[in-house]
Formats: sequence, C-alpha cells, structure tokens
Amino acid sequence: MYRVMLIDDEESARKLMKASIDWKALNMEVVGEAASGIEAINIIDEVKPDLAFVDISMPFMNGIEFTEIAAKRYPHLVIIIMTAFDEFEYARKCVSLPVFEYMLKPIKRAEVTEVLAKVRTQLDINPRNSDYDNDDSGNEPDESPVEQIKNYIKENYTDSKLNLTDISEKFGFSSSYLSRKFKQETGMNFVEYLTECRMEKAKQLAVTNKKMFAVANEVGIPDPNYFGRCFKKYTGLSYSDYAKSLE
Repeated sequence: MYRVMLIDDEESARKLMKASIDWKALNMEVVGEAASGIEAINIIDEVKPDLAFVDISMPFMNGIEFTEIAAKRYPHLVIIIMTAFDEFEYARKCVSLPVFEYMLKPIKRAEVTEVLAKVRTQLDINPRNSDYDNDDSGNEPDESPVEQIKNYIKENYTDSKLNLTDISEKFGFSSSYLSRKFKQETGMNFVEYLTECRMEKAKQLAVTNKKMFAVANEVGIPDPNYFGRCFKKYTGLSYSDYAKSLE
C-alpha cells in the first residue's frame, strides 16, 4: 500500500480526512500525522510517506516552507497543498514548487478521491523510491529536537510556568507527539525530567542552608508544600533532613 501523511494544524481536519476517504480501495493508508511543518520534517523519516497532504496555513512552518524543504530532501514525494479560498491564488503563484495538486478547503470527498486516483496511477508507474534510505546527515542539525528541548529546560526550569504545552508550541510539535518522543529518547516523561532538573538544583542549594520556601521559589516551584513532596519523592528525605545530613 502507498503511505500517506496528513500535515495540518487542525486535528479535526485530519480526522475528517482519515474518516471520509476509502483509503484501502485506493491501495493507500494513512501512516502519519503532523500539526506543523516542523513536526512533519522531524518525523518524516520515520513515517516514510509516498504522498503528503499539506495545509498551506500552519504555525511555525507553513505548507509552502515545508514543501520547499521536503522537495529538496525527498524529490519523489508527492505533495498536495490544501488551502482556503482566500489563500488559493497565493498558493498557485508558487508554481516553481513541485506540487502535484492544489485543493480548496473544505475538502470534498469526490474531489480528493479523483486526485488520489491520479496519484496512484503516477505511483504505479514510478515504483516506491529510496529517498528515505539515504543518509540525510548533511541536513540534520547537530542536536536532535529532544536534545534541544532538554537544553532549553535546563536553562529555563526556574520558570514556574514552564510546561509541556508551551514548549511543544515553541518547538513546533503537538503535545502528544513530543510527550511520546521525549519518553522514547530519554526514558522519562517531560515532567520527570523537569522535576529532576529542579531537584538537582535544590540539592545544591540545600548545602547553603537556605530555607525550604526560598529554595522552592528559586527552582521554579513556588508552592513549598508541593516542593516538599517532590523533594522527598526524589531524594527519599524531607528537605530539612537532607539539609541536616549535609552538616
């Protein structure tokens, strides 16, 4: 079966696309989704799509920007741009991009099915390519996205408002994807890693005999009671007992 990726920041639009098309009849299956161009670029080597539906209007990296990058890295990828009426002419002006088709939103089932039949014919003529088997190391950043996020947490854990949703938006991922990816690469979830950063700093500050409420505030947990529970769970000792053990 040919592999399809849906790239749209509206989850409802992705769900509708998955549910309304008879993918099996077209010898296709939806194998991956992304809520932004950045997320798509970061998971495309795992998903290995033959075809991508790309919304033109997305945060962080829009459909045109994604297409410019994807077309260079994966020249055989079939790309269909989805656009609202007021953006259609803008999309069509990007004629230099190797886009298979531009489609107006809201998408109509009959129109999508017709375009997909044409795509299948093209893919049948040109067998599955090996774009994703090539080494893209020359295009990859020095650090993986998760490593970048870990470093960001280390630099900003003192911010009491730091959370998974905000970081996901900052780096262009959906919260659910980043949560899975973070756990997969680090062996711990986001909250566990953030707490570890805060507790390690708290242990250092305990050496200075600072009061618990001051340390709690300094490491980004302004509620001393919650800090106390986190500290005991992390070290096995209450903050006061831990501080005494250092004397």
